[in-house]
Amino acid sequence: MLLEFNELCPSLMEQFIQQGKLPNFQRFYHESAVYTTDAEEQPPNLEPWIQWVTVHTGLPYEKHQIFFLDDGHKLKFPSIWDTLSAAGYRVWICGSMNARYDMPLNGAFLPDYWTTRQTPYPEQEFQPFFNFVKRQVQEHTNDSVPLNWRDYWQFLSFMASHGLSGATVGAISQQLLKEKQTGKYRWQRATLLDRLQWDVFRWYYRKIQPQFSTFFINSTAHFQHLHWRNMEPIRFQVQPTAHEQAEYETAILGGYQAMDRLIGEALALADDQTTVMLCTALSQQPCFTYEATGGKRLYRPRRFEELLTFAGITGAYECSPVMAEEFFLRFDCESDAVVAEQKLAALWVEQQPMMRLKRRGNEIYTGCGIFDQLPEQAILQRVEQSGDHGANPVATTPFFKLFYQLEDVKSGMHHADGIFWVRQPDLRHTIHVEKISLRAIAPAILQRFDVPVTNPNALPHLV
Repeated sequence: MLLEFNELCPSLMEQFIQQGKLPNFQRFYHESAVYTTDAEEQPPNLEPWIQWVTVHTGLPYEKHQIFFLDDGHKLKFPSIWDTLSAAGYRVWICGSMNARYDMPLNGAFLPDYWTTRQTPYPEQEFQPFFNFVKRQVQEHTNDSVPLNWRDYWQFLSFMASHGLSGATVGAISQQLLKEKQTGKYRWQRATLLDRLQWDVFRWYYRKIQPQFSTFFINSTAHFQHLHWRNMEPIRFQVQPTAHEQAEYETAILGGYQAMDRLIGEALALADDQTTVMLCTALSQQPCFTYEATGGKRLYRPRRFEELLTFAGITGAYECSPVMAEEFFLRFDCESDAVVAEQKLAALWVEQQPMMRLKRRGNEIYTGCGIFDQLPEQAILQRVEQSGDHGANPVATTPFFKLFYQLEDVKSGMHHADGIFWVRQPDLRHTIHVEKISLRAIAPAILQRFDVPVTNPNALPHLV
């Protein structure tokens, strides 16, 4: 059982355990072989959707070449579950980031909620849950999520028959009551998604009894990115307001404690012959890069279609949100993507180009590249270059008519260190001081099944 708790930090884990705030993580630690992993990458390649592919294949980025979130379907190498499934082992992959699978699959597969190209397996069985949660995740910063009563009914029907626990129902009720009474704390719903996903994972785990399984969650990584400033305000130039501190001061600790409860349930679910592994792929650290300009602000389109219409993009496209301010555009042909890239590059605000653009063939990975605080009266311009006269606006609109500002100021950034704990049936505790490569994890797991490592450049077995 591979528990994939995205971007938890070795230093914070140690601190919270020493303070007695994570009893289940503490038990796990003292019953495990303890490693610190090294992602062996630097920005812009230090991203979880790159590192998790490395964890699952044993290959570095230079070999697997999966750079964008939602690019996992392009992977040309087998992941751990592909190799094990082909060898006759049952697998259950629940939410692993940027992942794909080979058919036939001996087991079940639930993709991450940022994917637009990977379907669940069995597809029809998972769709009510997958579609509902995907929309909630991709539009979590938007005031209106595009869901109707039928979506809610199908989701609730699925959960009622696939493991919904009384504890989760109670947590949801308490959360909604807190939001109604205070008008705040909607951000804490991220931990409810973890609980719902755990209920589904546990139900299928008991049903199909897999020999290999993964369980991925991301809420605490999200809290760290947004609320490190609230956890350690003294380290930042830009200080949170008293209102912000009242709501977010314990957000990160609360995320670790919510995951601590799931660790306890995972240890209870595993029998005495099961090896349980905890992996974070990478971690985070405080981000001071944007302090001199007031902190990193993020802006996201209210409606992607309205932005693209303003930009003058008329070709057929498919648009899908990714994380925070970023989104994917896919066109039928590369020439349409080239034209769209040029039109998006012609969007300016505050006398500077606005969009960050990365195009590969007929796909554009984009988002607002302005991270300073924009004034309420900021004007978005579509410009055209006119030789020595610079850029002339050909259309204008209020910036905040097409964009909204995400409430929080980003204050956490990625770090190459990660957690890897291996709790074997003998519960033997060892601490390994030297860091290990993420590339060692996939071969280590396959070694336990006596399955040959097929990917080139994967490291030999570890444990």
